[in-house]
Amino acid sequence: MISALLVANRGEIACRIFRTCRELGIRTVAVHSDPDANALHTRVADTAVRLPGAAPADTYLRADLIVKAALASGADAVHPGYGFLSENADFARAVLDAGLVWIGPPPSAIEAMASKTRAKQLMGLAPLGDVTPADLPVLVKAAAGGGGRGMRIVRRLEDLTAALESARAEAASAFGDGEVFVEPYVEDGRHVEVQILADTHGTVRALGTRDCSLQRRHQKVIEEAPAPGLPEHLTEELHELAVRAARAVDYVGAGTVEFLVSGTKAHFLEMNTRLQVEHPVTEAVFGIDLVAEQIRIAEGSALPEEPPRARGHAVEARLYAEDPARDWTPQTGTLHRLSLSPAVRLDTGYEDGDPISVHYDPMLAKVVAHAPTRAEAIRKLAGALERATIHGPTTNRDLLVNSLRHKEFTTARMDTGFYDRHLPELTEHTPDLLAPLAAALTDAVGRSRFGGFRNLPSTPQTKRYEMAGEEHEVHYRHTRQGLEADGVRVLQADAGGVVLEVDGVRRKFEVARYRDQVYVGGVALKSLPRFPDPMAQHAPGSLLAPMPGTVVRIADGLTEGSAVEAGQLLLWLEAMKMEHKITAPVKGTLAALNVVPGQQVTVGSLLAVVEPT
Repeated sequence: MISALLVANRGEIACRIFRTCRELGIRTVAVHSDPDANALHTRVADTAVRLPGAAPADTYLRADLIVKAALASGADAVHPGYGFLSENADFARAVLDAGLVWIGPPPSAIEAMASKTRAKQLMGLAPLGDVTPADLPVLVKAAAGGGGRGMRIVRRLEDLTAALESARAEAASAFGDGEVFVEPYVEDGRHVEVQILADTHGTVRALGTRDCSLQRRHQKVIEEAPAPGLPEHLTEELHELAVRAARAVDYVGAGTVEFLVSGTKAHFLEMNTRLQVEHPVTEAVFGIDLVAEQIRIAEGSALPEEPPRARGHAVEARLYAEDPARDWTPQTGTLHRLSLSPAVRLDTGYEDGDPISVHYDPMLAKVVAHAPTRAEAIRKLAGALERATIHGPTTNRDLLVNSLRHKEFTTARMDTGFYDRHLPELTEHTPDLLAPLAAALTDAVGRSRFGGFRNLPSTPQTKRYEMAGEEHEVHYRHTRQGLEADGVRVLQADAGGVVLEVDGVRRKFEVARYRDQVYVGGVALKSLPRFPDPMAQHAPGSLLAPMPGTVVRIADGLTEGSAVEAGQLLLWLEAMKMEHKITAPVKGTLAALNVVPGQQVTVGSLLAVVEPT
């Protein structure tokens, strides 16, 4: 029996595995990089071991350090989570060679399936060789890892070389393996996968399907189980193919076989030899704990003779600290508050007050709803997200709610091109114009002399706020009766909120403040000074960092004084598992280049200046 388990991972997945360990009475061990020294997974573990450094290559990808940490902490088992080393056969061997229990499939199965090229060969498929115009579009894909890293869609043959180079570099950085391959890109297919669970006694079980078609940058955003609208014969075919793939490599533990479904035809994509981010929807539908099953299988237990029965429908949404309207730019800062209805499941690696680091994935949480029907599950999840309290950096919360309520999704007609088609309408935002007024009124109450209102009427007061990227100015005044604003009845006002009445409709606004950041319900505002700072202006043509991150590359031959064309790539930033390209806004001359490769920058840093010609 396992008595102490180390999770070779961080954040949400480490916290989730620790939760099951506590229920089973297993002692928990965390590993952490320097930026994660006070992260939630480090705080909740019974024991934590430092991995010196910040970059994944120096910390969470160092198999030797993690094995040493397990031995030093007295752990007798290692769970890899997902990402990082979870599909690394050499890591699995190192764990086993150290006399520890490996919570995962045999190294031989990982080797066979973790490389997508070898997996396709095993399934009788082969990647494309020499790409011709007739093969377009194609997908350049990392042979190792997942999570959308090292993937590029190529629609023009002349872009292939650059895509291969870029994908290799990203894959090597993320997974320590720069191997990539090329395969046909199926437009507008559905991403459907099958959960596999296999024991050491010969039982291999398919635990239903999941649909993960709503994706951005090849990373899943909304997942559900079972995959809706599949013909029964296709579901059976997917189950059979998944079981066949698992048996072909003598698979043990939890794994996922992924397909791209076009019409009624299924195209094998890959087998993930690990737990998936979206595993909670399968747990909800089948009423099981997949992490507990992984542990029992590693201890030698057989799966129950009777497979679990599926009940109802489950939908999961990934809450990211990112701005979908600005090319999915990741956001950093302090997560002041995150609170959702207890009617949904919340898996997170954060607590109120935790910082969101530039070093890792921007996912804040997974929110899961389970109900008797798909429509009820969607409604429950959308409602919980809409009413959630999220105070901190910009998130994709509104996008998630709009996606869940979009007709194409509610009628199960979505595919992997969903966001390519609908992103503009999903990110349209009509600001609540009462939010700045509510913020101003609560501020006025908080600053009112003598703890109340003045005895005499005052001149109109003005407050400026930034909301949804636009400036809003509001006016109010103190009267003998209290606070007053044109066209609005102020029924109640205190430092924590206001009750306003407009055209006979009464609305309540809760207000929270964190320095100059104000949250009115789910609306974020920034308090602006009465008069703008003239020193805050930048020269025309200034290129500012859209996110905090690392300058990973500068275009070859680019120096100050170089002539550049509009749209020309100048440099590349990387942060939070995303690569962002900085291009010249106009044709002109590079008047200034303020960064070098490897340099860390903060959001808003001046990277370069292009003077138009």
